[in-house]
Amino acid sequence: MEIKGSETCFPKDINIEEMDPTFLFTWKGTRRKDKEEDSYHSHDFLEMAFILSGVGKYRIEESIYSVSEGDLIIFNPGVRHQALCCPDVELPTTEFFVGFSDIRISGYPANFLPVSGEAYVLHTTGDLRQRLFKICSSMEAEKAACRQGRYFMLKAYLIQMLLFVLREQCEPLEKKSGYAFESANKKYVVEQIVNYFEDHYNEKISLDQIAENMYLSPFYISRIFKSETGDTPIRHLINIRLEKAKELLEGGYEGSIQEIAALVGYDDAYHFSKLFKKRYGISPSRTRPS
Repeated sequence: MEIKGSETCFPKDINIEEMDPTFLFTWKGTRRKDKEEDSYHSHDFLEMAFILSGVGKYRIEESIYSVSEGDLIIFNPGVRHQALCCPDVELPTTEFFVGFSDIRISGYPANFLPVSGEAYVLHTTGDLRQRLFKICSSMEAEKAACRQGRYFMLKAYLIQMLLFVLREQCEPLEKKSGYAFESANKKYVVEQIVNYFEDHYNEKISLDQIAENMYLSPFYISRIFKSETGDTPIRHLINIRLEKAKELLEGGYEGSIQEIAALVGYDDAYHFSKLFKKRYGISPSRTRPS
């Protein structure tokens, strides 16, 4: 039986006959935007590519597909594909690949993973997207650690990845009029970041650290934060710090400017003073009550 992704009709209920895959490999890398993949090729095993960040294009079975952060591309055995160069993109794709074999789903050939929606490409949102980011991060860490049982741990992550993808396609959420699941999820992520800033503004905070803790990419966090608040995460953090400093100064705190800077997360009092004056039009020392 030959089944191409564009002709797949995904069943509401699936029967997984065998979910004991053979894990083959993982690979993470960033495409050069001026370099095309050398060959238009296919494999005799399954391969999934999760786009961690950026945008790009693939030629798959003679059709061109645009991909971006959060997309999952599924290459079943025999499916010809090639990553294309995209010289005009601002941010090339960073991808996480997983190769495997030995699965069987009732009604499909051995080693075939069906895809609903657009052929070969699953555009993930919400919980599924976050879970895939988390699993890819965990697999990358496990691969780097080289500890006992690494193969079985990677296989366990692969099984989770497959089951989440299958469940999402078998149990679609019914969207009510006026309700956007992705937007609600974005709002939740931004609220978590803002709450973290409020609680930890006096500590050293980096966007990379936040992204790692939330299993999201820094690019994705910056984009959704700005879309929800109109500001970047770092600028929002700076504003919180300066507001806290202003409260201390106007409240009569008698410590030095260096001490106040340290209390709101700055080691450099001069840098703090520059930011403060730029924000409020007056130096910190002149903000104290007379």
